[in-house]
Amino acid sequence: MKAINLRHMGLSLAVGGALLIGAAVDASAQQSRNNRDRRQEQQAQPAEQAEQQAKPAARAEQRQQRQAERQQSRQAQMQARGQQQEQQRQAQQQRQVQERGQQDQWRQQQQQQRVQQNQDTRNQQRRQVQEQQQQRARQQNQNTWRQQQQRQVQDQQQNIRQAEQRRRIQDQQNSQQQDTISRQQQRQQIQDQQNRQTQNRQANRQTRYQEYDRSQQQQLQRQRLQQYNSRWSNWQYLQQQRQRQLQEQSRQNYLRYQQRYWDRIRRDQIRLQQAQYYNNVVNDYRYSRGGNYYYTNQYGAQQIQNAINYGYEEGLHAGQADRNDGWGQNYQQSYGYQDASFGYDSYHVGLDEYNYYFRQGFQRGYQDGYNGRYQYGSYNNGKYQILGAILQTIFSFAR
Repeated sequence: MKAINLRHMGLSLAVGGALLIGAAVDASAQQSRNNRDRRQEQQAQPAEQAEQQAKPAARAEQRQQRQAERQQSRQAQMQARGQQQEQQRQAQQQRQVQERGQQDQWRQQQQQQRVQQNQDTRNQQRRQVQEQQQQRARQQNQNTWRQQQQRQVQDQQQNIRQAEQRRRIQDQQNSQQQDTISRQQQRQQIQDQQNRQTQNRQANRQTRYQEYDRSQQQQLQRQRLQQYNSRWSNWQYLQQQRQRQLQEQSRQNYLRYQQRYWDRIRRDQIRLQQAQYYNNVVNDYRYSRGGNYYYTNQYGAQQIQNAINYGYEEGLHAGQADRNDGWGQNYQQSYGYQDASFGYDSYHVGLDEYNYYFRQGFQRGYQDGYNGRYQYGSYNNGKYQILGAILQTIFSFAR
């Protein structure tokens, strides 16, 4: 709008300037004619004075001629003014046309701006609606996520409670199993003690050089094998219970050790079932234990030494397994210590006697394995063996 007003002012100033220039031109032309007339009059005065009286008609003719010239000049001026006015009208018409075009253009621009503003307003409204919808969707998603989190937390808490309840039940079952195992061990220990006492009484009645023929040795071997087989069925049930317990406790290293020990026991059982060797022997070796003397032969003495070394090796593996599982130190809860029958051959030593010396080696091997040292034994040629000095403190004999 301001631009249109400025254009109007410019056109008005141009028309006014043209009028002023025309008026100045007319005034300048009139002055020039007046000056010319005065010069002519001044030049003609002497002649007029000379001819004033002689030529009055010439003066009248000159006046008429000047009047005609003036009339022509006025007509020319009027014609010039008419042309200027016509030019002004045309210029004004052009200005009006331009102004109308500019106004139309301005109105179109205003209309386009209004249309664009309306479009922007609608777009903004649509964006606001979309943002509101997205915000509601996000809020709904957040609410759904919170609900899911709450359900997960509730499920986790419920799982924890259930796991704790199962753990308590399992602990109770394990405690009951441990109690059962402890009672069985106590009964077994009592039975072993009774058997040892019986053997002690029998050994005390035996002479130093008692000789066993093939039939007597066969009878002893059958008795020992029967005792071994009775313990086999019992320990097989206990081993299954312990395997489930170790899996629940995630004691993978000890579970592998126990499986390896169990495989070796099964091989021993097959070997003992197929044993057919009997020979005449003489119990001419004597050793002491617990203040009592016992008699055996050279094969029995060797078997007792083997029991100590076997026990040391199995105890060392059991101690390493408990240490690697991060389990507490307790050799008496080890399966190998409770069984103590690996390597038994049933020929020259009773099972209870073999168990006793196997556990002596197992206890010391377990301490070395759990503590990661060789205090009681050594490793030579692929075998773990108890030290000779330690062996002498556990078992010493004389012929």
